[in-house]
Amino acid sequence: MNYIKLLNAAFEKFFFDDRLNPTHISLYMALFQEWNSSRFADEFYVNRRELMRVAKIGSKSTYHRCVTNLDSWNYLTYFPSNNPYKGSKIKMAIIGTSDEPDMGRYDPILEQLAEEYHPIREPVVGQHRPKNGQVVDSNRPVSGQALVSTINNTKQVNNLKQPKGWQAVIDFFIEKGFNAEEGKKFFEYYETRNWQTSDGKEIRDWRALATNWMGRTELYAKENKPNKKQASQIKDNLRTTKNKDYGQPL
Repeated sequence: MNYIKLLNAAFEKFFFDDRLNPTHISLYMALFQEWNSSRFADEFYVNRRELMRVAKIGSKSTYHRCVTNLDSWNYLTYFPSNNPYKGSKIKMAIIGTSDEPDMGRYDPILEQLAEEYHPIREPVVGQHRPKNGQVVDSNRPVSGQALVSTINNTKQVNNLKQPKGWQAVIDFFIEKGFNAEEGKKFFEYYETRNWQTSDGKEIRDWRALATNWMGRTELYAKENKPNKKQASQIKDNLRTTKNKDYGQPL
């Protein structure tokens, strides 16, 4: 079956048929899709709910009226089913004639043979073999080796070890919610140490070090924050008198 020719023939018939309305065409297209999914079988079963959802039909009476009309107008043959567990059967009418041989009909035997067939001498794709006299580059990467230049990677490592200047440090601190003065302290502290740790090792990532600096600054500020709860406990919230005479009877 030729999908395009069948569909074009159906549209041509729609054009000259004044009995059709958009619901008829929508239902026919939903049935045509089911027919195509079944590889243009002579007969196939359908589910009314799925067809109504695909064709955008909200009423059962509208669905039955349209499918009955399409049957009476020779667009299809409708075999209703009274069994709720078994769908109705549809046989689509082949609109238009063609003298071409039927080359597209599904044949399970031919498809099974096509799946089992594998060419014996299949060429290997992607295998490179040098020709006679061709010089193979000794610096060519072997299998699995990444062909990436190390120049940019070295620059990136150097940028991570030390900032480009004090402005980069201040911008980083402001981005993290700290003031510029704290960033200036951080830069001056490690600039005097030549961007080395306390044990003399080079700093690998100044941004990670700055983040650690910010965390310690926040922790120090929380620890030295005055405790308001202690002052509220000293205050006499009940406003009671402290000078009591316990010798008086209750």
